[in-house]
Amino acid sequence: MPNAPTAQVATAIDLLGNEVGQMNLPVHVLKTLRAIQQCRTSALGGHVDACNSCGTLHISYNSCRNRHCPQCQGHKRVQWIQKREAELLPTVYYHVVFTLPAELNPLCLESPRLVYGALFESAWQTLQKMGAAKNLQLGMICILHTWGQNLSLHPHLHCIVPGAGIDAKGNWQKIDAKDKFLFPVKAMGKIYRAKYVASLRKQNYNDKALIETLFLKNWVVYAKRPFGNPSSVIEYLGRYTHKVAISNQRIKAVNKDGVTFQYKDYKGQGIQKKCG
Repeated sequence: MPNAPTAQVATAIDLLGNEVGQMNLPVHVLKTLRAIQQCRTSALGGHVDACNSCGTLHISYNSCRNRHCPQCQGHKRVQWIQKREAELLPTVYYHVVFTLPAELNPLCLESPRLVYGALFESAWQTLQKMGAAKNLQLGMICILHTWGQNLSLHPHLHCIVPGAGIDAKGNWQKIDAKDKFLFPVKAMGKIYRAKYVASLRKQNYNDKALIETLFLKNWVVYAKRPFGNPSSVIEYLGRYTHKVAISNQRIKAVNKDGVTFQYKDYKGQGIQKKCG
C-alpha cells in the first residue's frame, strides 16, 4: 500500500480480498478495482529521483491513470479547465441541471446508451427551443453524472450555458433574462419531458406504461443565477468533469464490517450526513 494518507478506497478494496473475484462483476469493473487497488504501489513500478546537491533519493510509485481513481484525476481536471478558459465568451454564464425521474432508473441499468443518449439530445433540444423563442442559436457545455452524493443512481446533466447567442443575421446578442434566470424553469421542464419521450420513441422504445408514468411527473430543470465572472464558470464545472463516484476525503472509516462515508443531503438543506 502507498504511504499517502488518501488510500481509503484502495483499503476498502484490499479488505474485500478474494471476495471481489467471487462477485460476478463485469470485466471492466474488476479491472477498475484492480487499478485503484494497485495505484501508486510497487505493483505498477516506479521511478527514482535524486537530488544533485545532497544525493537524497526519493522513490515514487506510478499511478494507475484510471478515470475512476480518486488519486489520478487532479491534473486532468487542471488541464481541462485551462483548455475551456481559452473558449470563454464575453457574456455571463448560467448553470442548468437536467435531472431524470427515478422511474427511469431500471431502464438506466438495462439500456444506459438509450437513456443517456436521449438525455443529451433532449437537454440540447430544450435549450435550442427556448433560445429560438428569442430568435437566438444557443450553445452549452454539459457533463453527465450518474450518481448522487449517497452513491445512489441519480442521472443528471450539469450544463453551463452562455447568456447570449447568435441571431438570424449572425450577430452576437445577449439574452435579457428576467429575474436573473436564463429561462422559466417550469416551462423548460415541460419541454424537456416532451423532448425526452420523443427521443425514446424515435429509438423505437414504446413501453406505454412507463411513458404514461413519465407524463404524470413534473420534470425538474434546476437553474441557478448567473456566475460572478466567466472564469468562475469553468472553475465550477471543473469540479464535475473528472469527479469520481467517491473521493478518499469522504471516507471516514473502513473495517471488515463495511465502509462509512460522508455525503451532503441536498434535500435536507445541504446538511452533511454519514452513511455506512
